[in-house]
Amino acid sequence: MSFGQAPQPNHNPNNDAEIPNAATDGISCVTWSPVSNHLIAGSWDSQVRCWEVQPNGTSAPKAGTPVGGPVLCASWSADGARAYVGSCDQKAYLWDLATNKTSQVAQHSQPVKNIFWVQEMNCCVTASWDKTIKYWDGKSSSPAATLTLPERAYATDVRYPLMVVATADKKMVVVNLTNPQTIFTSIASPLKLQSRCVACFPDQQGFCVGSIEGRVAVHHVQERNSRDNFAFKCHRDNNDIYAVDCITFHPQYGTFATTGSDGTFNFWDKDSRQRLKAFNKASLPIPCGAFNRDGSIFAYAVSYDWSRGQEHYTNRSNHLLLHSTPEAEIRSRNQNVKAGGRR
Repeated sequence: MSFGQAPQPNHNPNNDAEIPNAATDGISCVTWSPVSNHLIAGSWDSQVRCWEVQPNGTSAPKAGTPVGGPVLCASWSADGARAYVGSCDQKAYLWDLATNKTSQVAQHSQPVKNIFWVQEMNCCVTASWDKTIKYWDGKSSSPAATLTLPERAYATDVRYPLMVVATADKKMVVVNLTNPQTIFTSIASPLKLQSRCVACFPDQQGFCVGSIEGRVAVHHVQERNSRDNFAFKCHRDNNDIYAVDCITFHPQYGTFATTGSDGTFNFWDKDSRQRLKAFNKASLPIPCGAFNRDGSIFAYAVSYDWSRGQEHYTNRSNHLLLHSTPEAEIRSRNQNVKAGGRR
């Protein structure tokens, strides 16, 4: 640092590996292949991009393509050969990475907020701001089935057979996907303010939901487990409160990461109710993050998350970082909790 000059904002204060030229606008989603170290990121520049990542953090671009509008979500096929992409243009696309071609597979009347390939159902599931969940089997341009929600879908996660949808008006909708056209239960959110992200437990017994007020609730589906429900504060700096942008579980240990509009990410253990690791604060929000298939790498974006609206948008660069995740950072310190989380 030069004498007399203020320190420059640091987008990588944890000295993680960086994927160069990740996007030309805000990064909205990241997702890893279930069979390899290939990473997809979707962006507000209406592009989806794919890289191959090596264990040492180096990366090489493999494919990239535009779709009809800003990308909000993406999901891999089970074999890692294709990806499903949801867009603000009210459509979802199937992206063949070998040919780098896309084809439309879904249509809504509002943007597609979340998308999942559910292998057990052999279908693509889309959640939209048009207050519907739609199921697409690829046999027709019409959905195979539709589930009407009480409000707009703000955040959705699937761990078959559990699907949880956080909607507008602070509602939580739980669906058993063995009966996909019926709402299993609908409850008020455990949190007071608007939901922003949700993640199902690896054992499908419940979910975590994060809100715009820097708080996460851990909630079990079955009433008999309600004694284990709790909420905690996070992504706060003294009196400043930030949105929880993303919650994602580690594939082996049942612990999880949160990312926030404060520019930090943290690792947590819900079973021992403690934070495992806090990381240094980046110069921009962290809108999304994801562990790779064995949990050895945590990918996260450093990019504006729109939590404070258009008036606070700054045309800064957007970054995609790769954090090597040793066991000591992410495994539960509670010796009574087995890998994968409490059963």
